[in-house]
Amino acid sequence: MARRTKEDAEATRERLLDAAEQVFYVRGVSGASLADVANRAGLTRGAVYWHFKDKLDLFDAMMQRATLPIEQVLEGGQQGSESQSPVGRIVRRLAFIAHAVSTDERVRRVFEIVMFKIEHVGEMVAVQQRWVLGVDRFISLLEQDLAMAYEELDAVPALSAGLAAKGLQVLFDGLLHAWLLRQGSFSLEDEGRQLVQFYLRGLGLAADVWS
Repeated sequence: MARRTKEDAEATRERLLDAAEQVFYVRGVSGASLADVANRAGLTRGAVYWHFKDKLDLFDAMMQRATLPIEQVLEGGQQGSESQSPVGRIVRRLAFIAHAVSTDERVRRVFEIVMFKIEHVGEMVAVQQRWVLGVDRFISLLEQDLAMAYEELDAVPALSAGLAAKGLQVLFDGLLHAWLLRQGSFSLEDEGRQLVQFYLRGLGLAADVWS
């Protein structure tokens, strides 16, 4: 009986997260209430508060469930990456993100919510802070690999590893925004590959790996 109760509670939690994802996507985070989420799930507000203390807690759980690609990379989402060249790690990380966003509906929807359907004010400031920390950690990874790749160059690089890492992140983030705004009207993976390779070649780095 206890096992059944636990399974029922988990199923209810999943229903609420599914509902939150849909409600936040349609109404935006600020325009949605916990009552809206409960109604969408066919449950009561009491059920929402049983699992989540407030909207921020619910939103955070929804994001974590989607396992955002940037977090997957930072948590070791790619196997065998340590054996790759520094440039190989860079392009495969970005290829991994492009593939996840363009093929996983939940990841794409959560990216859209975070980028376009939330106001970073009040309690939602914490969401922005978490996102910025994730981006900063990702830039740090890029910088480490770029610094290692620079060591193999004969010439002095035109940009520091730190600035080159920021530029690469900005390029890729802009591409993601454009792809989401245009509802996937172009191939994120194909155009991402071309742009990333072009950028890295401009730094004097070979970049013919993308898979």
